[in-house]
Amino acid sequence: MSFTLVLGGARSGKSAFAQGAAEALAARNGGRLVMIATAQAFDAEMVERIARHRQDRDGAWTTLEAPLDIAGALRELGSSDVVVVDCLTLWVSNLMLDERDVAAAAAELVAAVERFEGALWLVSNEVGFGIVPDNALARRFRDEAGRLHQALAQVADAVTLVVAGLTLSLK
Repeated sequence: MSFTLVLGGARSGKSAFAQGAAEALAARNGGRLVMIATAQAFDAEMVERIARHRQDRDGAWTTLEAPLDIAGALRELGSSDVVVVDCLTLWVSNLMLDERDVAAAAAELVAAVERFEGALWLVSNEVGFGIVPDNALARRFRDEAGRLHQALAQVADAVTLVVAGLTLSLK
């Protein structure tokens, strides 16, 4: 297993970094490129955004839609798969909107990541650098994302922070 947690702000370059690293590994060692996408299209802008992301990935990528069950999607994949999950903060939002138990889902994801035998990059927005949100829902989201990041960082082989397209290895 090779697992990298990739954190950064919005439009920081974290997805491009993860996809590039996955593509390079697949080119060297073979294996199927798999994108586990968590976005849901609730409006026209998001429909366009998802279409653009799909177009940016050429036909070499297999896309699995997993807005609520990343762990289940990982269980379907094999040891030769090269996988990018994009993105965990959308996943946390999806769980909260669906009134799921975020802590239980996070624990299930950590366990699935630990069992996964392929190469894996998990992409997420680091939301803890900003001010304390002014409402309870936003504070809960920030706290859930932060706890998830801490749990994943503990089991990750590497943690990379991406800012302005530049990477910093944290672990």
